[in-house]
Amino acid sequence: MSRQLHLNAFLMSTGHHEASWRLPESNPTANTDIEHYRELARTAERGKFDSIFFADSPVLFSDVGRRPSGSLEPTVLLTAIAAATSRIGLIATASTTYNDPYNLARRFASVDHVSAGRAGWNVVTTAGPDAAKNFNLADQPAHAERYDRAAEFLEVAFKLWDSWQDDATLADKESGVWGDNDKVQPIDHVGRHFQVRGPLNLPRSPQGYPLIVQAGSSEDGKGLAARYAEAVFTAQQTLEDAQDFYADLKSRTAALGRDPDTLKILPGIVPVIGSTETEAAALERELDELIKPEYARRQLAKTLRVTPEDLPFDQPLPADLPDEDEIEGAKSRYTLIVTLARRENLTVRQLIGRLGGGRGHRTFTGTPDQVADAIQSWFEAGAADGFNIMPPVLPSGLVTFTDQVVPILQQRGLFRTEYTGTTLRDHYGLTRPAGRTASLEEATA
Repeated sequence: MSRQLHLNAFLMSTGHHEASWRLPESNPTANTDIEHYRELARTAERGKFDSIFFADSPVLFSDVGRRPSGSLEPTVLLTAIAAATSRIGLIATASTTYNDPYNLARRFASVDHVSAGRAGWNVVTTAGPDAAKNFNLADQPAHAERYDRAAEFLEVAFKLWDSWQDDATLADKESGVWGDNDKVQPIDHVGRHFQVRGPLNLPRSPQGYPLIVQAGSSEDGKGLAARYAEAVFTAQQTLEDAQDFYADLKSRTAALGRDPDTLKILPGIVPVIGSTETEAAALERELDELIKPEYARRQLAKTLRVTPEDLPFDQPLPADLPDEDEIEGAKSRYTLIVTLARRENLTVRQLIGRLGGGRGHRTFTGTPDQVADAIQSWFEAGAADGFNIMPPVLPSGLVTFTDQVVPILQQRGLFRTEYTGTTLRDHYGLTRPAGRTASLEEATA
């Protein structure tokens, strides 16, 4: 079989465009409506998507005046969605900076059991000082410190998931022996950040452990992804940038002794779809005109570490912005936004419009055939293994993509017409891992 696309549906309340909630069709309280998310998941499953995905942060997202704010805890949300679906993968974001390995390893193993092997964990280190203040810290840990903790966090999680051998459960009624104690062992981990005895209080899950996803594109983020990730969600605006990122990350993965094909790179794309180019452009224009620029400017100023007054609407970005090295938050997204504004000589108002649809992810406006062409061109040009589909409006954007773009990709032989496996690892073409025994020292040498 020829190489095929992987498609993940990134679901966010009423859609990724920040003004989507203002459309007449939108439910402005969809962010806490479980049936809304169940129906989206069923739509994506009908389209044979590999997975759905929920972002998350342990801090209130955005200005509550700007767009629907507040989100359900994603692993809890996934258990509810698991009962309404049967095949589609279920990926949730969780922070290694503001969690402990034991509880998080248990939570994701539980989702994998509940879903019969469809769980994935998007590993993030969480940028920004606001989250730190919710966890008894005056400020966020330094960027390098967060990634060092993340590496050890993952090592502990792997050990916990492997603290039960696959055949530890005997369930032998005749002998009266339920499990083999010799096949359930403490992990006795002692490291720089964590001391965890183990074992996990849950048998090894259907996938062995959940699919590991990563979304940081800084140097530290790429290093973590190359070592551990099996899928990477990323943001690039141009084909050249996407090709460079793809080649770099595949090379880093190979240099660590991993097969680069076991790492799937999925750039985000915000498809604004119309039956004609005119209709698609009209939808994009309608959404952009609903953006409240004062809210968007406050968010942009926060990202760029300046004040809103430093960003006059009809002028370009200031020349004296901080260098990336000075940023302790989301370094790669900061660089993407500044590079976009400088490259295209955008005013602040124009930049706000460009970011309104996908916060720095590529927005593409056109007909279903044109959207399929855009996806195919990057896929075949060595820029992507698939895409993180980010509908600007939900549910309509996902329905349109599923009913009008997916069939085109299927007709071209680029995407599955039926699921061939039952687990998330099956969808991504990955084998179930055997018990993992690599020590922290070996993994970080």
